[in-house]
Amino acid sequence: MAKVSEEFDSTAINLLGAGTSINGDINSNGDIRINGTVSGNITTKGRLIIGESGKIKGDISCRNADILGYFEGNIQVTELLSLKSSSSITGELNVGRLAIEPGCKFNGTCKMNDNSPVAAENKDAK
Repeated sequence: MAKVSEEFDSTAINLLGAGTSINGDINSNGDIRINGTVSGNITTKGRLIIGESGKIKGDISCRNADILGYFEGNIQVTELLSLKSSSSITGELNVGRLAIEPGCKFNGTCKMNDNSPVAAENKDAK
């Protein structure tokens, strides 16, 4: 029997096109790009990109994320969350690092993790 790897698969890219909607949870080991609508939770070990036409209502857990569209819920990003100028976010952010472009609409709270890889490197340097 073949052994299934639970590791991050950098070659897997999942795309949800504009005009497509999903009601339910999404789990992936690779990167995900959402240009459609998702009502449910998204979990990936890779990068999540919410395109300008993308709309998500639910919770997100991922390594890195770029948000250009609409997001409502709680998000857990272990490394970098980038909120682009076209994005609209409502909810709680729990991130390792955060980048916000001018023009982004953000209503909610944000907590920066002390246990992110970057924070650990900075602590070791002191």
